[in-house]
Formats: sequence, structure tokens, C-alpha cells
Amino acid sequence: METNFSISLNQSLETFASPVFTALQITSLVVDAITFVLGILGNGLVIWVAGFRMARTVTTVCYLNLALADFSFIATLPFLMVSMVMKEQWPFGWFLCKLINIIVDINLFGSVFLIAFIALDRCICVLHPVWAQNHRTVSLAAKVILVPWILALVLTSQIFLFMSIVRDQRGNTYCTFKFASWGDTPEERMKVLITVLTARGIIRFVIGFSMPMSIVAVCYGLIAAKIRRKGMINSSRSLRVLTAVVASFFVCWFPFQLNALLRTVWLREILEGKYKILTILIYPTRALAFFNSCLNPMLYVFVGQDFRKTLIRSLPASLERALTEDSDPTSDTTTKSASLPKEA
Repeated sequence: METNFSISLNQSLETFASPVFTALQITSLVVDAITFVLGILGNGLVIWVAGFRMARTVTTVCYLNLALADFSFIATLPFLMVSMVMKEQWPFGWFLCKLINIIVDINLFGSVFLIAFIALDRCICVLHPVWAQNHRTVSLAAKVILVPWILALVLTSQIFLFMSIVRDQRGNTYCTFKFASWGDTPEERMKVLITVLTARGIIRFVIGFSMPMSIVAVCYGLIAAKIRRKGMINSSRSLRVLTAVVASFFVCWFPFQLNALLRTVWLREILEGKYKILTILIYPTRALAFFNSCLNPMLYVFVGQDFRKTLIRSLPASLERALTEDSDPTSDTTTKSASLPKEA
């Protein structure tokens, strides 16, 4: 059997047998199950409405891509839940080991990149309404939106290179990073392990979270300044939906990202058995992050219009109204000043 230091990251979860850890694990499984049911139904409905029932607009293209990312990710949850029940062992083979981890990583990066892209789109509509009216087309959006997906795929290269099946001395099988062929001595493999996992952690926190959230914050600042300068009070449907999507993404993903960053900073110490609290917190923070994938369809419905009206109308119709483009793009000219509050 191959010696692989990264397997200790998985085996360390087996060492916890406290009632608190068991309760957190069971709670995480329940949350994951709820996420799977709501996410498959909700995102499937968004894909159906935005992809087949609505006119193709820039807004529907953006939210359709976000729903596709969430749907594909949620489809992997049953495999992750089975692995969690089996104390992180992996019974599904090499191919699904790579495929599922690739889907998880693409969703992690792709979702936040898409949210930043949507925020930029809203910002352009508010700050440069004339340009947006003349150049903001569905065909252009369909081409530009490939950039977040390509970037997300590039950032999953570590999964292609290092993720594989590893067996320990007891015959247990894990899906984890494998470094046995990346050094001649245990010291060299340990050095590669720490380098790769540290780089992965920093990339995920900086490029996969902090930078996109910073772009969103700047866009909101510019939009708020424009609203204040023009004296506009009422926000449009699309901006309300985007605000809710961004807020839910940050609340759900920040604890997971912070825990992952700390585990990256103290990786060597964790491999030596220190800072066990960070390992214990993997399950609850991960479950909260995963739960975000089923929230967006509910936000489209309940934030896109008055709650009481939502209850008495059909769900597909509610989704259509929530995702529909605002009419009459804004303009800074006097003749179009009446339409400014709608878009801003």
C-alpha cells in the first residue's frame, strides 16, 4: 500500500467520538438532506422557467447559469452524504472521486463568479444606461458569461492533477489528494502536500471568495452613490433579487471559507493533531455553505414581489416576474428621468 500523508486529513475525522461532534455530524446530514430535496426541486423549476418558458434576456441568462451551477452541485450531495456516514471513506471508485470533486469546485468558483458578473451587469445598467440600452444584448452576455465558467474550470486543475483513490494500511479507501508519485522521500512528499494544499486554500479564499465579493461591494457602492445623487428611493426587482442572493451567499459561505483559510494557515499543525476544533467545524460550516445552493429559487420568488401576492399566484409565474428584465432601461436624459427608479 502507498504511503500518502494527505490521507491523515480524512482519518483525523475518525478520531472524534464526542457527543458534540456526533450531534454536529447528524445535524449536518439532516441539513444536507433538506438542501438536496429543496435544491433539486427549486433549481429544477428555475431551469424550466428561465430556460423554456421565459423570453431570453440578459437577466434570465445569468440566473439560468446560476441555477445550473447549483443544480449540478446539489446532484452530488448523496455521494458526499454517504461518504460522511462512512467516516469519509469513499466506495464509489476513482472516476466519481474526480468527477464529483470537480463539480463541487466548479460550483464553488462558478457561483461566486456569476454573482460578481451579475453585480457588474447591474452596475453598468445604472451608471451607463445609454450604453447598456445600445450594447447590452443577449448574444454578448452569452459569450461573456463563458468567462466565469472557464476561469472556474482552470482553478480546478489541482483536482485533475492530485485527486485520486488512496488506501490506508487497514484497507479503507478514501477520495483525497494523492502525492505518492510526487517525491522520492516522505519529506519531499510532505513538502509537496503542504505547498499544494496551501496554494489551494489561498486561491479558494482570495480568488474564489474575497475578490468577487469585493467586486460586488464596489458595484453596490457605485449604485448607492448614483441612487443618492439622483434621489431615487425604490429599487428594481432585479436589484432586490441580486441583493438577497449576494447576502445569502456571503452569510452561508463565509464561515466555511474562514475555517478553510485557518486550516490552510495551520495545515502543518493540523497534520500533527493540533487545532482539532477546526476539523470538528468542517461539517457544520460545510452544511451551511451547501444550503446556499437551495436558497436562490426561494429568493427569486419571495424577494421578487410582495410575499402575500406570491402565495396566491402560481410558482412558475412568480419566478417569471422575479427574473424578468426591468422595462425601459434608464437614461440620464431629462426625457427618460421617470424610468430611472425602475432600473436603479
